Amino acid sequence: MPSKLRIAPELDLLILSFPMHFTWEFLQAPLFSSMQNVSHVDGIRICLQATLGDMAIVLSAYWATSLISGTRRWMARPTSRSVALWLAIGISITVALEFFNTEFTEGWTYGPSMPRLPFIGTGLAPVAQWIAVPLVVQWYMRRLSGKALSSDLSDRQADDGA
Repeated sequence: MPSKLRIAPELDLLILSFPMHFTWEFLQAPLFSSMQNVSHVDGIRICLQATLGDMAIVLSAYWATSLISGTRRWMARPTSRSVALWLAIGISITVALEFFNTEFTEGWTYGPSMPRLPFIGTGLAPVAQWIAVPLVVQWYMRRLSGKALSSDLSDRQADDGA
């Protein structure tokens, strides 16, 4: 029996991450004063653009963690070190981009209701996004990897019995 086609972990990662980040972008939109007076269509476009940026952060942090961990399949058997590294890289990129876009380019502005981190002034919602969403995605990726591993084992056992 031919082996099953394996999907690159990056594709699973993007498929799982996209809807969660897109939803988060909509939920945090009221915290940005730059989103207060935009049309519905422009709001969707802005949230989609932000989500595509989130996907770039997801992949960058994933690839950096893969490089340091020595495997692209580290999410199948994550260690606390690899998860902490992935989160730290993602949070660092997020904080840097938030700072750059709010302070230098003024690409967006926080509203008065946006809680901010002390000292650096970065919005708490974007940082929380890079804790909550990746942890859920990583948990689910591990579950998918476990099901794939047990499915492969079942297939091998069935092949051995035939």
